[in-house]
Amino acid sequence: MELQDAKMNGALPLDAVDYRQEREGFLPSRGPAPGSKPVQFMDFEGKTSFGMSVFNLSNAIMGSGILGLAYAMAHTGVIFFLALLLCIALLSSYSIHLLLTCAGIVGIRAYEQLGQRAFGPAGKVVVAAVICLHNVGAMSSYLFIIKSELPLVIGTFLYMDPEGDWFLKGNLLIIIVSVLIILPLALMKHLGYLGYTSGLSLTCMLFFLVSVIYKKFQLGCAIGRNETAMESEAPVGLHNQGLNSSCEAQMFTVDSQMSYTVPIMAFAFVCHPEVLPIYTELCRPSKRRMQAVANVSIGAMFCMYGLTATFGYLTFYSNVEAEMLHMYSQKDPLILCVRLAVLLAVTLTVPVVLFPIRRALQQLLFPGKAFSWPRHVAIALILLVLVNVLVICVPTIQDIFGVIGSTSAPSLIFILPSIFYLRIVPSEVEPFLSWPKIQALCFGVLGVLFMAVSLGFMFANWATGQSRLSGH
Repeated sequence: MELQDAKMNGALPLDAVDYRQEREGFLPSRGPAPGSKPVQFMDFEGKTSFGMSVFNLSNAIMGSGILGLAYAMAHTGVIFFLALLLCIALLSSYSIHLLLTCAGIVGIRAYEQLGQRAFGPAGKVVVAAVICLHNVGAMSSYLFIIKSELPLVIGTFLYMDPEGDWFLKGNLLIIIVSVLIILPLALMKHLGYLGYTSGLSLTCMLFFLVSVIYKKFQLGCAIGRNETAMESEAPVGLHNQGLNSSCEAQMFTVDSQMSYTVPIMAFAFVCHPEVLPIYTELCRPSKRRMQAVANVSIGAMFCMYGLTATFGYLTFYSNVEAEMLHMYSQKDPLILCVRLAVLLAVTLTVPVVLFPIRRALQQLLFPGKAFSWPRHVAIALILLVLVNVLVICVPTIQDIFGVIGSTSAPSLIFILPSIFYLRIVPSEVEPFLSWPKIQALCFGVLGVLFMAVSLGFMFANWATGQSRLSGH
């Protein structure tokens, strides 16, 4: 109350009050203030370093979406794509700011509890459902890449037809990878332990970026080169689609496939379910320090996304597919190594994405319960089984990107953080007509419009069959 009075009377600057609030109660402090007991948010002290937190959040941001960004650029144009990508990156950073502000005010570092604080039990259920929907979609997209790429890689190594032998079937391989690699990592008690695997995953994707840039300069214009060796090595559809035979880069274009491309871009920046768990385990946690983690991660991923999309698009232009790796020769040793690196990267990302789902389910089904290894293991097993079944049944990765990107991504980036800010930040601190709350309101409206337009275009494409005719 003293801090609130000081703020209202203007005796203390707002930043100083917010800082004292974080240090004296809203965030864990090293020792209690005289005569008071500080609020605790966890049963252990955060020990994850700034760098490891950046690795974990960057790994959560960067996933299978990077493979579809060149395809997105082909259907938006270079300039329009980079402008949209920058806008979504800035909006993602702003939404994390809203999320951290709400968490600091109410002393909560669980996304589901913010929903409960804003709307009661129903809000908690809705937030948990959105997180589960989004992260299950993300896990599915990662396993779908393993399903499609791992048989090709193993078949190339063994000089065997991936379609010929039962042990090279993608459905069997994703089950093996889930049991032998993903499950042991998913059983880690704390997310911070995955910092080293996240660093390895980011290194693999950096190798992917360097290889895409190198192949652009090696291949030059990979369209219309039928008189060269490219004819025998390129995918069958490369010379038959006839979309762009002059290797001209489009700076700005709009077509029906934007119903998939824009959600792909939004999907590529969603990391919000992982923000609060990473914040919980951050060493010397504060809002400013966690915001710095988010800004560094988003900035690094923006650069990687932009470079990958640009050089991938400038290699294949309008013929680029939604899964860019399929555009390269399967016999190229460098591309084979790239496929291995991408497979390793997405495999190591799955456990990071699984953590928020398990936390959401625990908050929803077992609130207030102490940690239990049997429950911890059982939730991981059930989730992996469900995701494996989903990946085996869903025919294309494009449908996963489109649906999840159009529904849960706008909710997590735009709608929920803005609603939380409007509902949780007291009117005594920020009146409803104050500029920060007006910004948050506009931010939420933008998310609703984004969702409506994306779903509208997507349903129209499904109704007319255009998504099937696109070849992607």
